[in-house]
Amino acid sequence: MRRTSRPRSERETASVYSVRDAALTLFARRGFHGTALSEIAEALQIRTPSLYNHMTSKQGLLAEIVTTTSHQVWEDYRHAVAEQSTIEDQIRAAVYVYALRHATHPREAMVVNRDIAALEEPTLSEVLELRRRHEHALRGLVEQGIDDGIFDRQPASLVSFAVLEMCVSIARWYRPDGEFAPEEIARQYGEFALRMARGDRTTSRPSGL
Repeated sequence: MRRTSRPRSERETASVYSVRDAALTLFARRGFHGTALSEIAEALQIRTPSLYNHMTSKQGLLAEIVTTTSHQVWEDYRHAVAEQSTIEDQIRAAVYVYALRHATHPREAMVVNRDIAALEEPTLSEVLELRRRHEHALRGLVEQGIDDGIFDRQPASLVSFAVLEMCVSIARWYRPDGEFAPEEIARQYGEFALRMARGDRTTSRPSGL
């Protein structure tokens, strides 16, 4: 006699990972405030109350996504820089991993950079501190290069802000079927960052600046 398979329960078909993944996709597409829990449940084909088997709240989902991503960005930076011996190579490596992450994890990048203001305390302060730490670390490399006479004397804060924002934009325009692979984009952005830090000594500056 053939035994018929028993339908899997909602607890079995959903998981912490699948709930997070569905929320991440919808947050990236519609924004945190534009996404209802019912839409996350619909994407998983389960009832909304069943979501609570795998999460605490919508705010909890956002907090997990943003804090995990922010910690990963900082660890990427630390490991990349630690493996290099010169300021130029450290900046090149730091920008490479940051650009690569934005090309390969665009959903996380969109959520972190757009929905951070929706975080509640103390998570908001934790994430903002990680972002400041990352920016200050990159700025410190630029300042060191300026002090050593490697880079042009210019506001290091503007260089670091410009480099980071340049990488953040990758998540908005990069497409997997595009002309360049993520690794090539990341490598080129590392070179772009170095050019910015060195200063363009071949092009005349506008008068009055």
